[in-house]
Amino acid sequence: MKELPDILEIQPLTKSPNCTVTVPGSKSITNRAMILAARSKAQCRLRGALWADDTAVMVEALQQLGFRVNVVVDRKEEANRTIEIEGRGGAIPATKADLYVGNAGTAARFLTAFVCTGKGEYRLHGDPRMHQRPMGDLFRALGIPGEHLPVTIRADGMAPTRLKVSGEESSQFASALLLVGHQVDTEEHAYVTMTRRMVAEFRPEYVIEPDLSSASYFVAAEWLCGGKVEVNGWPKNSLQVDGRFPEFLPELRRAGSGVRVSRLRDLGDSVMTLVICAVFGEQPLELVEAARLREQECDRLTALATELAKVGVKVEEKPAGLVVHPAKAGQLHGAEIETYNDHRMAMCFGVLGLKVPGIRLKNPRCVSKTFPNFFEKLEQIRS
Repeated sequence: MKELPDILEIQPLTKSPNCTVTVPGSKSITNRAMILAARSKAQCRLRGALWADDTAVMVEALQQLGFRVNVVVDRKEEANRTIEIEGRGGAIPATKADLYVGNAGTAARFLTAFVCTGKGEYRLHGDPRMHQRPMGDLFRALGIPGEHLPVTIRADGMAPTRLKVSGEESSQFASALLLVGHQVDTEEHAYVTMTRRMVAEFRPEYVIEPDLSSASYFVAAEWLCGGKVEVNGWPKNSLQVDGRFPEFLPELRRAGSGVRVSRLRDLGDSVMTLVICAVFGEQPLELVEAARLREQECDRLTALATELAKVGVKVEEKPAGLVVHPAKAGQLHGAEIETYNDHRMAMCFGVLGLKVPGIRLKNPRCVSKTFPNFFEKLEQIRS
């Protein structure tokens, strides 16, 4: 993968694209599958697994916990791997481990619940932003004091039981509990449904779907620039709520008083891509039930509002959402975009740069969190 500069200027497309793009495996599915594989009684092989910062920390954590994990290069996609994990039937071999999770919310939440099923002392910590992100509801469900990482858990083999956890701050809390065998009373969100399906359907030979949050950028490129951009291997009956992303694009170009989209009920991370598309729509987009975006890699609501305003977009920031108004001719201009070390901010504004000259991204390397070769894929659509 190519080394990226400190500031990357995106060149607008000069012609409509006509290409097929392969996106890496889903981060959400990969990290869930690794926990399920470790808890199984089999030698598991996960094909098409994402290989990026968030999944690499999960692999390292499982190895520190004593699991045999083998990572094999995927010749079809350089940001994928085949990951082989020897399941231990619910046992955790190591009785002591120091686990670094970076800013990976899935790794932090899933490993917290996972190590509670072991017997020993396990410390979890991450980067400064991860130490700010909420953990309290999950800790309370598991009987752990505190609200945030770092934490030291002294586990005595917590058996599966029925637990209650709120999904208000993160659906990953409920998913973490479901992955280790608990029955969970919670709000039924899309990512919780994903986890329930994976628990029911998991097999030792398991194929990871392409990441449809990441695929949304290329669907958006076609919508914004014309032509044809096909995403290779788009799954039928996908586990991912962002498989619905293409359904929302036609609404943006219909005349009307506005489109409402819920981050909680309609889409996952691809709502950020939809916000970028709304700049070129025919009616305002109101993003609602999106307060969780403030608790992710950065405060994504403020970040989107701030950086869109820099390029001339009219945006109204609300406590739990945004209203994005379509731009008029001549309204948009280039700007230096702060990415806040957030991969999705970098990728969203990378797509904007295909239409707006002069978009310069600070710290584009942050895409390594989930899509390390994103900008190489973005260049593919020029051919």
